Amino acid sequence: MEKMHPLLYFDLINNALGVHIPIHVWYTWMAMTILFLCGVLVRSRLSLIPGGLQNFFEIVINGLEDFVVTNVGEQGRTVFPVLCTLFVFIVTMNYIGLIPGCDAPTANVNTNAAMAVFVFLYYNFLGIKRWGFGYIKHFMGPMAALAPLMLIIEFVSHLSRPLSLTLRLFGNIKGEEIVLMLLFFLAPVFSTIPMYFLFLLAKTIQAFIFFILPMIYLKGALEHAH
Repeated sequence: MEKMHPLLYFDLINNALGVHIPIHVWYTWMAMTILFLCGVLVRSRLSLIPGGLQNFFEIVINGLEDFVVTNVGEQGRTVFPVLCTLFVFIVTMNYIGLIPGCDAPTANVNTNAAMAVFVFLYYNFLGIKRWGFGYIKHFMGPMAALAPLMLIIEFVSHLSRPLSLTLRLFGNIKGEEIVLMLLFFLAPVFSTIPMYFLFLLAKTIQAFIFFILPMIYLKGALEHAH
């Protein structure tokens, strides 16, 4: 069964080029290329009356921006480009797993860990940049008497966030990939095609969850500590 795995295609490319580039890196580059080409295509056809691909991206981006501003406030506009990039990048990588002969880069824990660590560093950097040493108050809770205990709890809680982001996305996407592969071998047409639509929705939801959680972390870092 391992020889029938779609990753064999990129193994052949590695062998042909004489390199040992990890498979998930190939698919990540593939996602980046798709987004780059979409960006170039939309930019070359910009119009005051949007249509087609431009209209689609404007609906998605404006909808996400309104969502962030509603939940974070006007300061959310400053962090929206990063959040939007995360969503579009993750959803593209997730969708790649639905292409025959491909595997989602997010089905590899290394891809997710890199994004999770970035999120962790980013929201803490903004928190320190805005509040300076006062950022420590975000970890001390509302009561001075409980501050030492809350500091330990909050410290552990924040350190666990990258792990939570990583494993949540990895577990869901990897599980879907395995189920889809099993269905393909058991009933190639009748089971796989309907599941494509279900997994398309599930992969979108997982990308949106990864979008929401950093938004919540950023909101907490930018808000005044109580």
